[in-house]
Amino acid sequence: MEIKEIVLDILEDLTGTDEVREDLSLDLFEEGLLDSLAVVQFLVDIEEKTGKPMLVTEFHKEEWATPQTIIDKVVAFQ
Repeated sequence: MEIKEIVLDILEDLTGTDEVREDLSLDLFEEGLLDSLAVVQFLVDIEEKTGKPMLVTEFHKEEWATPQTIIDKVVAFQ
């Protein structure tokens, strides 16, 4: 499975909406779809599905605001 699909599957589960697939520029924090607990769960899930650890210290809210920026960041870590 491609990284993009893995990220979108996780985001859809965490946010409970398929808007994350339809609008890759959706600001997840401004829309109230992600919070700090959801981010930690995302990092755990992405590590579990890709086998690559992603540290919470690598997480900067501004760089992870939208589905597309998250996909780009995860691809960069692979």
